[in-house]
Amino acid sequence: MSSVPSTEMKPLNIALLTVSDTRGPEQDTSGQFLEDSVVETGHNLVARRILPDDVYLVRALISNWIADSQVHVVIITGGTGLLERDSTPEAVRPLLDKSVEGFGEEFRRLSAAEIGSSTVQSRAMAGMANHTVIFCLPGSTGACRTGWEGILLSQLDSRHTPCNFSGLVLRKPEKPMERLNEVIGQRAKR
Repeated sequence: MSSVPSTEMKPLNIALLTVSDTRGPEQDTSGQFLEDSVVETGHNLVARRILPDDVYLVRALISNWIADSQVHVVIITGGTGLLERDSTPEAVRPLLDKSVEGFGEEFRRLSAAEIGSSTVQSRAMAGMANHTVIFCLPGSTGACRTGWEGILLSQLDSRHTPCNFSGLVLRKPEKPMERLNEVIGQRAKR
């Protein structure tokens, strides 16, 4: 591994998910902010979806993205609060190989300057699974801006020193995703 910082940014493939029971594409200002930010910084947007706040739907989609060798980063907005339907952390945690504790801590530290003690109600979190980094942000556009500008912008930049997530996720192994939907047997035609 070279200790000389790269002067060239290595674009990452990023998938975005908005978790919301009420937002459609027109109302998804948080997802749109993140999409614009990803593209403006030179990364590749490989997928953008909106799903209802359902643990199993979210978990199924994230599992596919984790397994897909073309997805390096997953950013999720929404479902991190304390209401009954807020279940993004519960959907994501079982999929993680490692937690990135510092992400939630740093997000809440930055957020405190903007919303004061209300930041304690945020369950923003991050982790790694199969060389994919997953970030879970609150659903407000302001929170997404705080997370992007305060953490993600630099941590997803391969030129950021002394460390960043780029070197970790670009090691993701190739896997034959076409086998995922392979049908075996006559009756298995679902």
